[in-house]
Amino acid sequence: MTEIKQEVWCKFAKVYDPIKIGSIDGTDLEPHDRGIERAINSKYVPNRHIKGKPECTVFVSRLSYKTTKDTIKEVFSKYGKLRRFRLVRDIVTGMPKGYAFIEYESERSAEEAYRKANKINIDGSTIFVDFECERLLKEWKPRRLGGGFGGRKESGQLRFGGRDRPFKKPISLELKEEEEQRERLRRKTKREDKDFRDHRYGKKRQLSPGWRN
Repeated sequence: MTEIKQEVWCKFAKVYDPIKIGSIDGTDLEPHDRGIERAINSKYVPNRHIKGKPECTVFVSRLSYKTTKDTIKEVFSKYGKLRRFRLVRDIVTGMPKGYAFIEYESERSAEEAYRKANKINIDGSTIFVDFECERLLKEWKPRRLGGGFGGRKESGQLRFGGRDRPFKKPISLELKEEEEQRERLRRKTKREDKDFRDHRYGKKRQLSPGWRN
């Protein structure tokens, strides 16, 4: 008989499913905005010209437009040796677009930057740091195609399942876990009551013959 494994809930998306990403708890079955429909119908192929190892690369956004490559190098070198980094610029104006990609020599250094650099302040801006999604997350769709993560409430196109806005636990799962917790507590209390009775009355039974003598 084949055993059916139940999928373990996770607050981060393991595969980029636009419908689920558009849902606060990852349980939607139908798209609720046009951006999601656009993401579903679009085809996206990761840029083949991107160099480096995705496992060693972090994505940095919300950078101040006055932040320079030298500043980025100085800040992120604290977490390990850099292999390369790219401050993304507008192809027309040449101005920074507020985000960058940084590749380290090792995965350990990238993980260190992921843990410690998120939400630090650089040039007056609180930055956001995540792992690269384009090559690491299967079926990834960028923001310009209706995908991505995060977003602003005003846009009505929030995307969940990423570090910035992780999935919230479904209510049905919370209720199930609460019931399981109550059941564990009932069983624990029942065992403790039994142990107490065994100890109390068992001890009395052992003493009874002595009292009769």
